[in-house]
Amino acid sequence: MKTEFKHIVVGLGGIGSAIAYWLSRRSKDVLGLEQFELGHDRGASQDHSRIIRLSYHTPYYVRMALESYKAWRVLEKDCKKTVLVKTGGLDFGPKKSGLPITPYAESMREVGVKYERLTAKQIESRWPQFKLDAGIHGLYQEDGGFIAASIACNLMRKKAREKGALLLDKTPVKSIRSVRGEVRVTVEGTEFSGEKLFLATDAWTNKLLKNVGITLPLTITQEQVTYFNSPAPDEFVIGKFPMWIWYDDPSFYGFPVFGMPGPKAGVDVGGDETTPEDRTFQTNWRAYDAVEKFLTKYIPLAVGKEICTKTCLYTMPPDREFILDRVPGHENVFVALGAGHGFKFASLFGKIMSELAIDGKTDIDISPFSITRPILTDPNPKKNFLL
Repeated sequence: MKTEFKHIVVGLGGIGSAIAYWLSRRSKDVLGLEQFELGHDRGASQDHSRIIRLSYHTPYYVRMALESYKAWRVLEKDCKKTVLVKTGGLDFGPKKSGLPITPYAESMREVGVKYERLTAKQIESRWPQFKLDAGIHGLYQEDGGFIAASIACNLMRKKAREKGALLLDKTPVKSIRSVRGEVRVTVEGTEFSGEKLFLATDAWTNKLLKNVGITLPLTITQEQVTYFNSPAPDEFVIGKFPMWIWYDDPSFYGFPVFGMPGPKAGVDVGGDETTPEDRTFQTNWRAYDAVEKFLTKYIPLAVGKEICTKTCLYTMPPDREFILDRVPGHENVFVALGAGHGFKFASLFGKIMSELAIDGKTDIDISPFSITRPILTDPNPKKNFLL
């Protein structure tokens, strides 16, 4: 088997698959390594859908989201398949909130993204599934929706292979090292070498970074979403019901029916801290009860018996910002970490990483996502996961 490559990608979840795909569009010499089976449910990229939106808290993120939509469209054109499903996006919450929606409206206005501000009555009139009081208001942005996550991952890996990439699953990486301008990646019985190495390893990031003397202050939590057997599932189909986010602390979110016969909902950062070794696949009943209580109050027709609850891992820096950067002292080693909200940007991350590898630069300003930003070197960083 060939052991020398230009580009080696470790981790083939959403972000890693995107990096392999975008690299393979310009290079025939790409290796991708996944420690589990492809499409496994142990990380952060599984399930049918992941939110995508233009509604963000800063103009910078809005502009980046616009680029993300373009990057997903490239995959769609390449595959002649739809992965970006527009449902419209509703952001709503209390007028006095722990996560105010005004900065989201102001950011979209500054960038020139169209949106609507809605009262509680206007929300109920448009979507009678919601039952709100006068102290609630909202934003609606017509381009909001979701990425068909498992479909998108499969397509990116399929296309990467068609373009010449070698993708190996059930191949855990034992160690990485940078030696005289090249990278060495050791798996069971084999050592691969390459010019550039990309770590898209999420909850396993520190396990590999310690090989190059770095440990990041990452918090790993086990999160979950639940699909509910609504008594009126036809009220929650695409076209009649939007993707939605509740803006307060805690923050809830949900989807129309897709992939399962009922709507899906979850609470953001509602789980417990864990490790990849200690995580379970069991329902967190505290988080489940919080979601059920929220839905009963505000979207009562969505509530029914549990169809299923799916778990995943969030891996978050203290500021919950991404990490997209070279490793200091190892300029041919790159890290791409989604911080528990990165799937919507996965295709864009793949494009960015391919540009850094092949062109040495990218037109996207990724300076906010530096691996050396102060909060990542602070011995006692203050954590803020609201976003």
